[in-house]
Amino acid sequence: MFEKILIANRGEIAVRIIRACRDLGISPVAVYSEADTESVHVRLCDEAVCIGPAPSVESYLRIQAIIDAAKATSADAIHPGYGFLAENTDFARAVTAAGLIFIGPSADAMEVMGSKTSARRAAVEAGVPIVPGTVEPLNSLDEAKEVADTFGYPVMLKASAGGGGKGMRLVESFAELRSGFDNAKSEAAAAFGDSSIYLEKAVARPRHIEIQVFADSHRNVVHLGERECSIQRRHQKVIEECPSPINDSGLRDAMGAAAVKLARAVDYVGAGTVEFLVADETRDFYFLEMNTRLQVEHPVTELVTGIDLVREQITVAAGAPLSFTQQEVRWQGHAIECRVYAEDPDNNFFPSPGRINYLHLPYGPGIRDDSGIELNSEVSIYYDPLISKLAAWGRTREESIDRLRRALDEYEVGGIKTTLPFFREIVRDEEFKSGLLDTGFISRFNERRAVAEDEDGQEAMREDMAVIAASIHYAKLQREANYSRSREDQNRWKMSSRAALHEARNPTSVRSNKLRDRKQ
Repeated sequence: MFEKILIANRGEIAVRIIRACRDLGISPVAVYSEADTESVHVRLCDEAVCIGPAPSVESYLRIQAIIDAAKATSADAIHPGYGFLAENTDFARAVTAAGLIFIGPSADAMEVMGSKTSARRAAVEAGVPIVPGTVEPLNSLDEAKEVADTFGYPVMLKASAGGGGKGMRLVESFAELRSGFDNAKSEAAAAFGDSSIYLEKAVARPRHIEIQVFADSHRNVVHLGERECSIQRRHQKVIEECPSPINDSGLRDAMGAAAVKLARAVDYVGAGTVEFLVADETRDFYFLEMNTRLQVEHPVTELVTGIDLVREQITVAAGAPLSFTQQEVRWQGHAIECRVYAEDPDNNFFPSPGRINYLHLPYGPGIRDDSGIELNSEVSIYYDPLISKLAAWGRTREESIDRLRRALDEYEVGGIKTTLPFFREIVRDEEFKSGLLDTGFISRFNERRAVAEDEDGQEAMREDMAVIAASIHYAKLQREANYSRSREDQNRWKMSSRAALHEARNPTSVRSNKLRDRKQ
């Protein structure tokens, strides 16, 4: 087993890897930028090395600086986490060339599966169904038109080298093809340094379901079931759950077998995720891509299977066989995860950097919060705004939703805006609770919100008008009452004045009248 591991990442995933190292008795080493000097992951490590200024291209993406840090601290291996250099084949090769262990798949397997077009070719060769479309990058707009005409609109244009929704465009008709083609290529070039794109037939109301696979260097390959990742915003996952609300064991077995077959075909070692689109009505599934790393949403699989995926990554990289067989994998209960971002949901999810001046974390049965922040942490403008991953486990999906709702209500962050209010609404949404999910869920959810807000606005207007009408009516009654009292007062005053005047003019008759009254 390794004695020391350098973690080439930051934030909550660095903290997660540090904890796995502690469990195994391994000394964790952090790298950090100048902006992360006071970060949680730096404080939790035994050693920490500054690798550059705040911008990631000058720090977390500097391959040689990270390798130099590993050598300077006598680390045995490097764990890349996810993001940054996690799927960079040059980094994986440089780590190996430096005599260190890269905790992940081989650079060759990563190269095949890292490009979506080569991954599609590998899937075809392995007999895994793919979404109809091209297996080579498009060379021109004319070629894109020809392919789109063949498969029929709508189609998806996607970056060959990327993910996370970047370089992706839905094209509904030929009129949108040119702008979609140009925008997808330019965005792909900016995000990944590779402008190549390919085309797929768009699947109607698809579910985005992925299969977690794991392989060791002894040719053991297993899957740990599916994760439902259909709730996405701008093609970026925001809520994930395990298992899928479909909870179809036959579909799980079929998709799992396909994922294992693909991993074997490229001699994969380590943790990986094979992503599929599933037609909601027919349950037909199609290969999308493979992520050759640990996934952001791995906690839900850990909660349901009871298997520590990060620990398994480390032991497999050290040469040990998997600690479990396919027959030993069990799925117990249900888990749902929300990605809590420092974003303002009321301002089109605009990033909300700043210092956290108040923090109350949720606790209780079934709650897990993977976080890289604490009170007074600074959320930087330079990095992804993900601050934590809140997950809830329950014996059933209903129980996990109940626990997640309670945890979201308890969770409070001050000083910055977060997506917590957005998630509090989603977990109360009837469509979500019914498990009616596909990649268009958030669009429909936002439409329902807009309608509800409009209805609430109209109801508020009606209430305001009713209050105004009641106020006017009350004011009118008050005026009438005041007028009546004024008339009565005036009449009493006039009568008293007349009596006094009469008495003054006829004092004798008035006194005799009073004496007569007393005698009577």
